[in-house]
Amino acid sequence: MTTLYATLGVESDATLDEIKRAYRRAAMKWHPDRNPGREAEAHAAFQEIRDAYAILSDTGQRRIYDEVFEQEMRRWQAEHAAQEEQERAAQREAQRVAQEHYEKMVAVAMRFADDGHNRDVLFGVLLGHDCEAELAARIADSVWALQESRRAHAQAAQAPEPDAAAEEPAAAAAPHADDARQTNRHPGAFESFWQGLFGIRT
Repeated sequence: MTTLYATLGVESDATLDEIKRAYRRAAMKWHPDRNPGREAEAHAAFQEIRDAYAILSDTGQRRIYDEVFEQEMRRWQAEHAAQEEQERAAQREAQRVAQEHYEKMVAVAMRFADDGHNRDVLFGVLLGHDCEAELAARIADSVWALQESRRAHAQAAQAPEPDAAAEEPAAAAAPHADDARQTNRHPGAFESFWQGLFGIRT
């Protein structure tokens, strides 16, 4: 907001002498006779300078101007703050709506992905739900990649573990002759039971 002080190039607490010196400098700079080819612009600026000096050089008018300007400034600041708050509220509401839309689109894509549909189908479904193309592509790519990762993880978890005994050489798996004879010398629990019960010896 331009003030009369700014027009003369002084601060709001400038003394009368400072205002007079500033007026003389500004008047010489913007006098129409000193600005050939820019007479219209110079005349308008020169008139503003004269009006500003007429008010600020008069103690009573300056006091009234300061009071009115202060009141107007407070009103302007209040309006400006209210406008900014409205803009922030509108931005928050827009973000909330966008977030809800995004979450809805992700849920739609997840549902179709769970049914086994591929990425292109997800993309087409999202477009059919009024999803912007760039956002639909990002969601379809992300959901499809997630589903593929889940499937790969599930398949790895269901795969049987390799049998360590089956990987050993056949010769190592087969009992040696000495082991067989030792087995014969040490009957198992079932054989020991029959031997004890009937006195059968092998």
